Amino acid sequence: MLNDHIEILLAKYCANQLTAEESEALNVWVALDDNKVVFEKYIRLNFSIEQSKTPDLRSKNESWRYIEAQITHTSWRKNYWKIGIAASLAILLGLSYFLTQDDISYTTPLVENNDIEVGTDKAVLTLEDGVEVVLEKGNDYRSENIESDGETVIYKATNKGSNTAKIAYNYLTIPRGGQFYIELSDDTKVWLNSESKIKYPKAFLKNTDRVVELIYGEAYFDVSPSVNHQGSKFKVISNNQEVEVLGTEFNIKAYKDEDRVLTTLVEGKVTVSNDKLKTELEPNNQSQFNRLTNEIKVVSIDVDDEISWKNGLFSFKNKSFREIMIVLSRWYDVDFVFENEKLADITFNGVFNKKLSLEEVLAVIENSKTATFEIKEKTIYMK
Repeated sequence: MLNDHIEILLAKYCANQLTAEESEALNVWVALDDNKVVFEKYIRLNFSIEQSKTPDLRSKNESWRYIEAQITHTSWRKNYWKIGIAASLAILLGLSYFLTQDDISYTTPLVENNDIEVGTDKAVLTLEDGVEVVLEKGNDYRSENIESDGETVIYKATNKGSNTAKIAYNYLTIPRGGQFYIELSDDTKVWLNSESKIKYPKAFLKNTDRVVELIYGEAYFDVSPSVNHQGSKFKVISNNQEVEVLGTEFNIKAYKDEDRVLTTLVEGKVTVSNDKLKTELEPNNQSQFNRLTNEIKVVSIDVDDEISWKNGLFSFKNKSFREIMIVLSRWYDVDFVFENEKLADITFNGVFNKKLSLEEVLAVIENSKTATFEIKEKTIYMK
């Protein structure tokens, strides 16, 4: 049985997203015992399932001969791994299930009038005067201190040294089926997940706390250190919770339809507080603020799993289908209906590239023999 960390590395390998350090870690794992055999079997199984969707047998055979050669001659080096098939092998297909199967049968969900698109970079920028700017590929926007190529938005500081200017706030709203990246005027970097909204100053003032508000949704922050801003602290407010940092990386999940606000620390140190409690987090800790009871609990978690969305992956480790379908509904802008409520509590393991179509993701789940799906326009029925 593969552990969670190796499953993440294999998924990132297939998505061509391994860092040098991660490549080295996978290199060490492959060299141990029979792990190379497991890796090769994983490649072959994924290739077989992916290619089962292509009717051109000649193309399959030629591709298979190429992959065999790549597996045979691949050298495990301390750099980014690049195998020709990596771009097409975009799925980590629930290894705990597929690596034990001798015969692979690939099925796809029943589809009726399907008009479902994969999520992409898009957002609505609301300026201080209320004007809304649609940001998406092909829509550039420029103003005094804002630059956007339609897929990112970057703010430039215009009032450094000023402590009297009036703060003007902008909003960035990410719809279902979207994601976006923003650099604030203090050089803080923020990645926003689907169905999220953030409020922030157009420019931060001197000698004041740098405060932003995650109104709802999920965001990953890489905060510009306080030492670069005369000691000004950085704070994120979200659903009656406040996170205070000096310079660090962390993730906040605060969706309006969920009772808990989850703050995950990746690097550095932060304090999480509400009107009654205050706690300090260390790396690999997650605070779980229950908005119903006003309580905060701290637990140890797998950071890679928690922030996989930022790296272009869905990572589902012992997640219930109820949790999984909420994530998929936001990214693909669809609705799920459980025809049998008992299915909602079944757990599933798998890691997927977010560039996959919804049909491909659901097909993998169907092959785990846990459920079947029927797609009618933008509603998916789970049976």
